[in-house]
Amino acid sequence: MFEMLRVLTKPAIRRRSHNFFVNSASVIASVDLRPSRSFSSHQGGNMDPKKFALPARYQGQEKSVWVEYIQLALETKPLNLGQGFPDYAPPAYVTQALSDVATGDNVLLNQYTRGFGHPRLVAALSRLYSQLVRRPIDSQTEILVTSGAYEALFSTIQGHVGPGDEVVIIEPYFDCYEPMVLTAGGKPIFVPLRPKKTESGVKSTSSADWVLDPDELSSAFNDRTKAIILNTPHNPVGKVFSKKELTLIADLCLRWDALCISDEVYEWLVYPPNEHIRIATLPGMWERTITIGSAGKTFSVTGWKLGWAYGPASLMTNLQLVHQNCVYTCPTPIQEAVARGFELELGRLDSPECFFKSLPAELEAKRDLMANFLADVGMVPTIPQGGYFMIADWSPLASKVPLNQEKDKWKDYRFTKWMSRNLKLQGIPPSAFYCADHKPLGEDFVRYCFIKKDENLHEAAKILKKWKGSSL
Repeated sequence: MFEMLRVLTKPAIRRRSHNFFVNSASVIASVDLRPSRSFSSHQGGNMDPKKFALPARYQGQEKSVWVEYIQLALETKPLNLGQGFPDYAPPAYVTQALSDVATGDNVLLNQYTRGFGHPRLVAALSRLYSQLVRRPIDSQTEILVTSGAYEALFSTIQGHVGPGDEVVIIEPYFDCYEPMVLTAGGKPIFVPLRPKKTESGVKSTSSADWVLDPDELSSAFNDRTKAIILNTPHNPVGKVFSKKELTLIADLCLRWDALCISDEVYEWLVYPPNEHIRIATLPGMWERTITIGSAGKTFSVTGWKLGWAYGPASLMTNLQLVHQNCVYTCPTPIQEAVARGFELELGRLDSPECFFKSLPAELEAKRDLMANFLADVGMVPTIPQGGYFMIADWSPLASKVPLNQEKDKWKDYRFTKWMSRNLKLQGIPPSAFYCADHKPLGEDFVRYCFIKKDENLHEAAKILKKWKGSSL
């Protein structure tokens, strides 16, 4: 019967298809395609540049340190200790999981999945964070999977900040915070971490000594304050905020009815004896905190661009609305692979074999190696409590670097560009992580990344040692 139906309908389909194309061709042929003189007042198809200028909400944000320094790296081909990504392979079980998903029998894992997060992944995240924040987290309403932590921040800020809302940003800050607040119509209010000095005047060598002034922070809050953005462990300083410091922030949020956006992408990269405390666990803070996480930082797969946000359903609804009208959903195979990675680690969270424990143990040795070779050349490194970045004061070497060879306004830009061009060693200028008025606070520093192969860290040490011997 089905074969008879196929035979009977096929010619009809062919006739309809033929008639469609013939009729369409006739219609097209009958249309005068010559340009009408009344169609546009701009001869030759030129567009009005004013009409198509960059929207006002984005103006002033055109410059990006990452665009500039990636291009610099392409031109100068340095040993790149600037960008924050590993230069060695992530754990094999995660990459193997992605391979298995892509080539496996379940073809649906190569198709769209649930928009707010792949079911298997949000279930794993719920199991993990319910333990860590000591309360049940609903996988369906209190977790959103995003296109990297970047999009988690974007959806949070766009979903909760409106025109005139003030957002407190702790400096130095990851450089997307400020433009995201501005494009939402908000007003950034900047409060810097400041390094303490010893009685002898020696500069701090620990990220714990980069502190907020309680009075300065308190004065930044008022009735217009919508949120504060917290980053702990901190990039670029490497500070792990103490319970006392987090309590100060929490008390201000409670007093002024403000949201806390807690960027915790380096949550597993904490060095003894320091402890990462999630501000959402402090009294009264779960109800007003959105926490950001990252698969890229957790499993050393930054190119997978997968992140998440979690918090109370009443706050997450706003993020979901922005997300569904932005990227809608994230890649299914990557979400499935990350879910399998979490499931493996959930079974050994308390074991030294857990990747969340073995990675910081591995990085601690790399951190100390970098601190030693930076100090040997005359810089003053700040030893990070967490993360995989180190800032160092290069100003003791200022007389040895011809800064006038570069034309940038800020000294750290000139220093890092000179180093990239002449020593073939690239770092990032920290003044990029400050507002315009506070950029001088970052000028004496450079940021380096130490989640690199040991051979590349030793090569960096060799470059600096050779430079010291020839220049100092």
